[in-house]
Amino acid sequence: MPAKKQPIPSVWTRPRPQKQQPALSRAQIVSEAVKLLDAEGIEALSMRRLGTQLGAAATSLYRHVANKDELLELVVDEIYGEVAVPEAEDPARWRASISACAHSLRTTGLRHPWLTALLGHAGLVYLGPNMMRVSDRVLAILRSAGFPPGEADQAISSVIAYVIGMTGSEAAFLSLLARTGYTEQEWIEQLWPAAEQAAQEHDRLREEFAVQRGQDPVRAREENFVYGLDRILDGLQLRLDQLSGSR
Repeated sequence: MPAKKQPIPSVWTRPRPQKQQPALSRAQIVSEAVKLLDAEGIEALSMRRLGTQLGAAATSLYRHVANKDELLELVVDEIYGEVAVPEAEDPARWRASISACAHSLRTTGLRHPWLTALLGHAGLVYLGPNMMRVSDRVLAILRSAGFPPGEADQAISSVIAYVIGMTGSEAAFLSLLARTGYTEQEWIEQLWPAAEQAAQEHDRLREEFAVQRGQDPVRAREENFVYGLDRILDGLQLRLDQLSGSR
């Protein structure tokens, strides 16, 4: 006989307690968790450490969340509340609207460098109100542009995967810099002689390095992000043209 399946463990799939503990609310717990993550990263977050920060026993947190994974679900949804999505007013401006949303997600991810790592965390369920709001508004933009149900979700999944991938790399790099005390420019200047030496026997790499030499690293990161995003949007526009031609 197969084992009895257990309920999916998620803060979004079980009833929220009716009575709240006056001294400690879910909002307080989430807010303090975000502060701790911003200051020290994922490794520093534990129920015990969070309880200490709040001046409460860790056991008192379990009234609001069953475990750390549920806390992370709440934290991710809290941060998604910072992502701005334009209204789907003009179908012809779908590209500008999706671009604005992508830039907002990137900015949010760089403001909270731990976010992109959590978005791929196994077991987390993304059904919070902020996540639902962002997803629904983005889908509204793509549906108004002409993407059918199902494909609209695939389109936005492609954009978000790109943003998370690029932002995750940027966030990891900037976190490293914060630990070393170098600025981006100082880091590049320190590494550049070694990079040029390593590329001596590789003509194409030397050509690329020569083009990049002297660029402002902050501006370069922004331009790299925009380049990739634009190519994805180019592809989505091509797909829209195909859909329009098949009608």
